[in-house]
Amino acid sequence: MATKSINTVWHKSGITRGDREKLHKHKSVVLWFTGLSGSGKSTLAHAIEERLYKNGISTYVLDGDNVRHGLCSDLSFTDSDRVENIRRIGELAKLLTDAGIITLTAFISPFKVDRDEARKRMLHGDFLEIYCQCPIEICEQRDVKGLYKKARAGEIPFFTGIDSPYEAPVGPELVINTCDISLEDSVQEVLNLLMRHGVILE
Repeated sequence: MATKSINTVWHKSGITRGDREKLHKHKSVVLWFTGLSGSGKSTLAHAIEERLYKNGISTYVLDGDNVRHGLCSDLSFTDSDRVENIRRIGELAKLLTDAGIITLTAFISPFKVDRDEARKRMLHGDFLEIYCQCPIEICEQRDVKGLYKKARAGEIPFFTGIDSPYEAPVGPELVINTCDISLEDSVQEVLNLLMRHGVILE
């Protein structure tokens, strides 16, 4: 990775995060969804975005696959590249939070230390970790992308849950058992979390 230039200086905008939040008429925050492939992260994040959008709330979903088509297209799935992938997402999510919108990130983000580092980059209360908990057996049964089958066949190296570890969150803001409750109920749990933290009113 290139060394940071000593000649870059942060340019402070005359428009503050508070100004942007007033424009959007709600607070900004990062909803960080983590869990195994097939645990329902993307499905849940997009369902929440649709619900919030209907209520006039500004949102954006950063999806793992989508981001790897552009911003992180140069990265593989080795442990070191996974670390860099999450570092970039953390920085992007921080910028979007400053823009005054609710950012939903849907990434496996398998390593606890990387998620903790993303949290540390943000102000207290800006990072809400949501663990989409689902046994790997259920995730494999779903396997809508056929990834587990390929991983079991040795066609996909460094696959989380197969030959690369997943470290479950310790003390996340919310745990959702996505194999036990409906999508609608899962969405409501996240909305309740946002209301408890004063991000939205209803």
